[in-house]
Amino acid sequence: MTVSELIEELQSFDDDMEVQFAYNYGDYWRTTVCKDVTDIDTGYVEYSEYHRMNKLIDEDEDDDTDEDISTKKQVLILR
Repeated sequence: MTVSELIEELQSFDDDMEVQFAYNYGDYWRTTVCKDVTDIDTGYVEYSEYHRMNKLIDEDEDDDTDEDISTKKQVLILR
């Protein structure tokens, strides 16, 4: 989803509606829980074969690779 697609989707909701992020809690029952979105930021991601999805790059980590961060995909992050 792009920022413009997100904006378009959000226009149909009440401006005062609370926003939360849903995720699998990881328990035995695979409970889906929700947490408040408290921060919007940008970051860089790269695909992880181990997780089979994108992972957030820690820009402060020195030991990962010598690759330039500009070669990674920049994304909007809701936390």
